[in-house]
Amino acid sequence: MSDDPLHMPRACDGRAPDVFRPGGWVPMRQYRESEPVDFAIVGTGAGGGTLACKLAEHGFSVVAFDAGPYFRPLEDFASDESEQTKLYWTDDRIVDGDNPLQLGSNNSGKAVGGSTVHFAMVSLRFRPEWFKSRSVLGYGADWPLDWREMWDYYAEVEQALKIAGPVTYPWGPRRPRYPYRAHPLNGAARALAKGCEALGIKWTETPLATLSAPRGLAHPCVYRGFCVTGCSTNAKQSALVTWIPRAIAAGAEIRDLAMVGRVEVEPSGLVSGVHYHRDGSWRFQRARNVVVAGYAIETPRLLLNSATARFPDGLANSSGLVGKNLMAQSNQAVWGRLEQEVRSYKGPPSLAITEHWNYEDKGKDFFGGYSYMSQGPLPQLWANTLFSARGLWGESLVEAMKDYNHVVGLKIVGEMLPQESNRVTLSDEVDQYGLRIPRITYSWCDNDKRLIDHSLKFMRRALEAVDASDIWIQDDDTCHLNGTARMGSDARSSVVDADCRSWDIPNLWICDGSVFPTVGGANPSLTIQAIACRTADRIRALASRGELEAGSSRPSIQRRSIEVQRS
Repeated sequence: MSDDPLHMPRACDGRAPDVFRPGGWVPMRQYRESEPVDFAIVGTGAGGGTLACKLAEHGFSVVAFDAGPYFRPLEDFASDESEQTKLYWTDDRIVDGDNPLQLGSNNSGKAVGGSTVHFAMVSLRFRPEWFKSRSVLGYGADWPLDWREMWDYYAEVEQALKIAGPVTYPWGPRRPRYPYRAHPLNGAARALAKGCEALGIKWTETPLATLSAPRGLAHPCVYRGFCVTGCSTNAKQSALVTWIPRAIAAGAEIRDLAMVGRVEVEPSGLVSGVHYHRDGSWRFQRARNVVVAGYAIETPRLLLNSATARFPDGLANSSGLVGKNLMAQSNQAVWGRLEQEVRSYKGPPSLAITEHWNYEDKGKDFFGGYSYMSQGPLPQLWANTLFSARGLWGESLVEAMKDYNHVVGLKIVGEMLPQESNRVTLSDEVDQYGLRIPRITYSWCDNDKRLIDHSLKFMRRALEAVDASDIWIQDDDTCHLNGTARMGSDARSSVVDADCRSWDIPNLWICDGSVFPTVGGANPSLTIQAIACRTADRIRALASRGELEAGSSRPSIQRRSIEVQRS
């Protein structure tokens, strides 16, 4: 039997890949398609993977679908940037607007574990005021969540991932010490620290979801630098090696290479399962509840592609907001050259950070905030950056690459404001499954431009303070997509409520970054996972009161101890 993860499903016949042992397998509960499961979850990344784990551990029957392969990192990942493009969602998408988005490696994953398989591991809490940004800060939209409750769920996720971070964090309310010690600084991080100190602002080691000490079967980071192309040592605490093994041990089933194309709706107006393509044919899994967790593009795409006579504008779309308020995060950079060697590729790419401009509101001519971090681009990515941002090619590119070990860079994660004109719609073109592909329209607003301008000027000053030469800016880059199915407290102005339950269809849920009303100036993965943990707890509470349909029988499967998940 073939074990090619790119072309043949691995999670089947009552077993799933053991991500901790090359060639290994673990037992997995397998549900009949005709058997309604409590929850069919579409997507296994930061939202879906976390939710699958928590719901299964709460006793619900769960099947989670992912369009991508099920990798064993120890055997399937290579120290090769080109080879690892297999982790990215590169299916056809149409982009337009004044500032068309670059899609793929920086914001889209196609594998069990989703984008967390190749994310940069930066694990930040949102500034408390961001949860009430309209009421408190005067822009965007309020979240229907209280920051103090979210603080508890942040702590749960930080423990689950064994976040490595500083002893104390310089910004925001006090928080517990991070579970693992911070990673040592590399040359690029020391340059950020020196620049911050020269400018009189705080900096710290970046909280990262990669191990700084052993954890069960997972080894600590060896600082090889291939983090954003897939960690081949399992130091990275992606959903693939954290939440997913726990989910399987608790009785969930994972179906890889399973592209969900439509959510089925009964005449009653409730959803009854999902149509998915796997192993060369379309299939149907019955479910009492459906959770869409495909992230900010595939989530609205699925909801819109599932339109019916009763819901002609797509599912959960009575507000007309499905697909709207797409928010990227600005990701501009300032680069320079230091006389001494930096070798910024050694270690995770963002080992030091300042959130000064996330928490300081004075001196700004814009709403929102940004953090900036040290950078460690791999050689191929750096060559592509020199070509795309500076137009270097041929001999000039070769000469520039000779300075690779001396390059130093600072890069922002900046807040972009929600605008209904930034949106995901359906084009008339179809993909390999016959499904209409998404059209993504994106333009920066004036506030976005002012924030970017402020950050580039400030980061230039920071590099000048460390005596960098040949300083230049990379002014057209974005990352992390959120919005398109925002949560809120009013069905007229949001798609889901605070529990990620759709207003229109009570057994349809959305749990990923698409529910963000605003995006903040911090990487979103920790917040997505915290929301998923909260949603699972709310579902358990609702079920205990008889407020949603779910079976009462717990799946029977021999539990396998997942040592890596235990503290």
